[in-house]
Amino acid sequence: MLIPQEIIRRKRDGHALSADEIAFVVKGISDGGLTEGQVAAFAMTVFWRGMSTEERVALTLGMANSGIRLDWRDLDLPGPVIDKHSSGGVGDKVSLMLAPIVAACGAYVPMISGRGLGHTGGTLDKLASIPGYNVQPDIASFRRVVREAGCAIIGQTDDLAPADRRLYAIRDTTGSVESIPLIVSSILSKKLAAGLSGLVMDVKTGSGAFADSLEMARDLAESLVSVANGAGLPTVALITDMDSVLGRDVGNALEVAETVAYLRDGASREPRLHEVVMALAQEMLVLGKLVPTRAEGRTRAEAALADGRAAERFARMVAELGGPRDFLEQASRYLPVAPVVRACAAGRSGFVAGMNARQVGIAVVALGGGRTKPTDSIDPAVGLTNVAPVGSAVKAGDALAMVHAASETAADAAAAILRQAIRIEDAAPPAQPVIRARIGA
Repeated sequence: MLIPQEIIRRKRDGHALSADEIAFVVKGISDGGLTEGQVAAFAMTVFWRGMSTEERVALTLGMANSGIRLDWRDLDLPGPVIDKHSSGGVGDKVSLMLAPIVAACGAYVPMISGRGLGHTGGTLDKLASIPGYNVQPDIASFRRVVREAGCAIIGQTDDLAPADRRLYAIRDTTGSVESIPLIVSSILSKKLAAGLSGLVMDVKTGSGAFADSLEMARDLAESLVSVANGAGLPTVALITDMDSVLGRDVGNALEVAETVAYLRDGASREPRLHEVVMALAQEMLVLGKLVPTRAEGRTRAEAALADGRAAERFARMVAELGGPRDFLEQASRYLPVAPVVRACAAGRSGFVAGMNARQVGIAVVALGGGRTKPTDSIDPAVGLTNVAPVGSAVKAGDALAMVHAASETAADAAAAILRQAIRIEDAAPPAQPVIRARIGA
């Protein structure tokens, strides 16, 4: 007979749990058979004791099987079902660009994303700034949009990996969020439940990332790849730089506007952001067997941008999920605008030598553009535009960024944080690659 406290005790004492024990725990998390205290204790023992790859696979599969698992075979889709997931960053609007690009190349991308918490922005919050866009459609609608538009970006439904939803909520309030086994099983259980045939992970590293060191990012990426492949989901991971803002803008509606400009105009593509998007796109196309090499994948992705097919897929996705049908052409008409827009001026001349991306994200949270707890509401209009990139020359009084705020007081507070976050020195720093490593076959 399996007893919750005995399983918790065994893990507490450093023993590996069997697949049956883990299945029992997952069932108890899902159906309420385990109390909140027992779930919290289990999470904390895993936090301290860790899990083997076999345990992580069993936990991931158990949570994936705690609800429905999507199956796309009945739709007879003429391409692979693949997805990408990011570990989170500041200014990371990659999903909004990547999903329609890959869809335009022949894949189908059912992307289940999350809301922002803390200093990192959430893909769902960005899309929710589009009037009418339904971030929480039912499964039938989700499947229809994926079939017709080639991609759909939505939030987790009640039916997909319900055990993960309860476990995450308890982890969030008991100090066990930063456990790699629990992070891995949380991410991958939802991806397995989505019925994917391949997954590319974007693991961020640097001051704006959960994994602030390259060593930690590599540990997370290697665990994600080994567990996903062990659970039957072909996966590769890229480790990408998050020591500065990705792209030019940070804030929900502002990042949607940057996405529209990126999809429509080659001159509007910030180089670091474009490199991350293309690197992930080529990996997805190879994983989906749409191209034989990454070089050919990049060529195909660039072509989908250049001829407007990617922009058309984005517009179709927005319209099919309830947004305006002319959103691509009239984005500025539909997106909310902050009442106060003013420059955050540099205090001295020199070069932007470094950036604490976490603090930049916190400046946006201070404006009302992010959450410190899940129940917080956000202001989609606020944020930062034209953030000075690392390596750029500035003069005293030049704008380090444009602050979009609900009030002058809020703008002052955000500007003060931003000046502390951006370091100006006499010499430009050496250029750093945005793609730091690749993990996988």
